Amino acid sequence: MAEQTKYQVKCKLVKGDEVVVLTGKSKGETGKIDRVSRKSGKVYVGGVNLAKRHTRPGTTSEEGGILDKAMPLDISNVALVDPKTKKPTRVGYKLQDGKKVRFAKASGTVLS
Repeated sequence: MAEQTKYQVKCKLVKGDEVVVLTGKSKGETGKIDRVSRKSGKVYVGGVNLAKRHTRPGTTSEEGGILDKAMPLDISNVALVDPKTKKPTRVGYKLQDGKKVRFAKASGTVLS
């Protein structure tokens, strides 16, 4: 059973960020973050780290069979893709015009 932390994990990644997987069976694949779970320190990336699940047809017109299910990745195993260089980078914070903004450390590009 996966160990869960007692406190929320500090995460600089947000939903919609483009990330690259650093380790595991999906190493090197990129995708956008669908969901961030700060409580467990996991992220769900669209089209990455899929597992086959055998499901029965449900009463709500859900089809049965072998379906792909997105599995979570640990936050430490993904890195933001720099919008300028298209390479993995870390995320930092700085003040710009009195507002706290995120930026890519490799190129200094401000992230939306």
